[in-house]
Amino acid sequence: MKRCFDISVATTAILVLAPLLLCIAVLVATTSPGGPFFRQTRVGRARRPFRILKFRTMTVRPDAANGSFDAGDRSRVTRVGGFLRRTKLDELPQLWNVLVGEMSLVGPRPEVPKWTEVHRDRWDRVLTVRPGLTDPASIRFRDEESILAAAPDPDSAYREEVLPRKLKLAEQYVQDRSFLGDLMLLFATAGAVLGPRTGSRAPDGGESSQ
Repeated sequence: MKRCFDISVATTAILVLAPLLLCIAVLVATTSPGGPFFRQTRVGRARRPFRILKFRTMTVRPDAANGSFDAGDRSRVTRVGGFLRRTKLDELPQLWNVLVGEMSLVGPRPEVPKWTEVHRDRWDRVLTVRPGLTDPASIRFRDEESILAAAPDPDSAYREEVLPRKLKLAEQYVQDRSFLGDLMLLFATAGAVLGPRTGSRAPDGGESSQ
């Protein structure tokens, strides 16, 4: 049921949003050097790597696609990219990842390989399901970028403080997951995106490394 729902929603969304996706792609490509999309290796179900797809929100750096991570670094975010991040529009291309089966609409957010080696045994439990566009941590940690930017050592702060808390939420999701629970998370995510903002967007581990 979950996979059928993913395919139906992703297909419909891609068709309906096609004009918006095209406009964003043109805007990104014409306002800063580089193509419209950002691809990066993430770890999927059963530790199978895949290339996550996003609209590019930062200036191009070659090593970013390999999982380089500048935690909390906003210096390379473009003007258009800042808007896409605030509205989460940069995540829309991941509907393709959902359609081809690499991701689900709801599931633990996929990480770069580096961070899945930290607490590896816990990640093995989390990676028994497809990663998703949204999960409880996506809602809970919407101010993550501000937290990391303010930390003396952002990399250590992510490893020691943020990542364990995200993993706890991911483990709880895997244990309690249900179709109804997924629907509730989708509505909660829509409310968080469309409602008043109380902090900066919370990127996952590779978010600031485009």
